[in-house]
Amino acid sequence: MTESAEAPKKRRPRKRVQYGEGREALLKAAVRVVARGGLRNLTYRAVAEEAGVTHGLVVHHFGSREALIAEALAHTVRASLASSVLEPGTGQVTDFSAGVSEMVESDPDTQAFQYELLLESRRRPDLLPQLRALYDEYFDATQRELARMLPGGADRPLARLVFAALEGLVLHQLVFGEPEVTDAALAELHALLKAVGADGGGPADLDA
Repeated sequence: MTESAEAPKKRRPRKRVQYGEGREALLKAAVRVVARGGLRNLTYRAVAEEAGVTHGLVVHHFGSREALIAEALAHTVRASLASSVLEPGTGQVTDFSAGVSEMVESDPDTQAFQYELLLESRRRPDLLPQLRALYDEYFDATQRELARMLPGGADRPLARLVFAALEGLVLHQLVFGEPEVTDAALAELHALLKAVGADGGGPADLDA
């Protein structure tokens, strides 16, 4: 015990990132850094420390802080779309956005990162084109799935409205917790979609 206490502290060993995995690991590290401390804390050194790699590896993969931000944002959108929450592809109301509360609980950093960048874009308009392009992917996925559910199809304003409702639920759960509140609100959204003819009921059912 005495020898252990008196021995000098060893430096934490650097994590050896396998070829082909380095870029992904750094993007995930960047997301965590921003989620915890905001965009202003995003530096090469902070990302390297979070990922457990050398500072030079971050520079090698991205070259500039702006490139790192842009690719980290694209990474979070790809991760969200890959979860099939917005576009399960079944055309069934109960499948649409199912698991939103679990997604927030399991990966809050991804959601917090995107909100941080949205707020930062008010101070940095140069972020807007990237945010607009990537959010269009969310709107596209929502619109496609709504079109599968609604006999009359779905236009862009409806897709934006539904996505805004989902995004608001995600934000509230991120801040206040309470996944059960998210689930209850999602059940109401499903009921509204069914009321306008989703799952094959048809808009004419409203006049019955």
